[in-house]
Amino acid sequence: MRNLSRMNREELAEFIRSGGGNDYEELMQEANRLRRINYDRDVYTRGLIEFTNYCQNDCLYCGIRRSNPNAERYRLTESQILECCSLGRELGYRTFVLQGGEDPYFTDERLERIVYAIRSTYPDCAITLSVGERSRESYQRLYQAGAQRYLLRHETANDEHYRKLHPEAMSPENRKRCLWDLREIGYQVGAGFMVGSPYQTAEYLADDLLFLQELQPHMVGIGPFIPQKDTPFGTFSSGTLEQTILMIAMLRVLLPGALLPATTAVGTLDPLGREKVLKAGANVVMPNLSPTDVRKKYLLYDNKICTGDEAAECRFCIQGRVERAGFRLTVGRGDHVDWRKQHDAVKP
Repeated sequence: MRNLSRMNREELAEFIRSGGGNDYEELMQEANRLRRINYDRDVYTRGLIEFTNYCQNDCLYCGIRRSNPNAERYRLTESQILECCSLGRELGYRTFVLQGGEDPYFTDERLERIVYAIRSTYPDCAITLSVGERSRESYQRLYQAGAQRYLLRHETANDEHYRKLHPEAMSPENRKRCLWDLREIGYQVGAGFMVGSPYQTAEYLADDLLFLQELQPHMVGIGPFIPQKDTPFGTFSSGTLEQTILMIAMLRVLLPGALLPATTAVGTLDPLGREKVLKAGANVVMPNLSPTDVRKKYLLYDNKICTGDEAAECRFCIQGRVERAGFRLTVGRGDHVDWRKQHDAVKP
């Protein structure tokens, strides 16, 4: 197979356009080999808590965008978030992911208090935040309060494409600045992008891969674009599972130690979507711990699956799927392999 890491933009774009061409089967074999070397058959769980669907941004693809008049808004209280963590702990989770829109209500002080409360109650668990663009000072405060991971999908590394997906108030420069700040502070950092988003080209996807090779994030969350009917992109076609599988496999080869989620979006496109991307190199699943009465309100895209499942249902359904696909669901913290080695090296 051709060496992906030595390909330039044009060569990567052609590889993507051809769907891997004659190298496709070898690409899948190599992705699986590298995943086994770094993580064996383990698939890590993250307990997802979608704690607010208020957002100050107006991204053209997102169902919780500020200008969507049909979004039914909610915020979880600190006690509700802690209840979700308690349930997750009982179900065996060792990572909690607090995900929300960019909600000005959750100031540094409020988020700091929530993070500290989780860290104090569950010192053996990892806390991941996914709350968008903030100042470096904000990220530093939240890190000191006990957050160790941060997910911030860059969405697209191409400046021209970025401006087609976002309002003028947002900039690709600031998004990338946030990611570099997070890395420098010491977080395990997650970036990512949509596959098949409006106006995307193979060249733009190549730009994403080149940017991620430069950033070297610990996690990369990608999934197919799925339209939400109340957004300006509501009539656009979804991305495809086939191209998402290709990009997952390419990412595993380019970033062998990365943590790659099998997202809900791939399961929305195909009932066996998550199993298919696990076989292409993904190794993370994120069962939902959010209260069932708010899940249908956190609709970034249409027809999202698992919105009615209880947390325990979600947990054991995913375990069954993972095991039937030939993998082993693991309830440990699931740290990036290099971070874990560095952490173990400094233990007394």
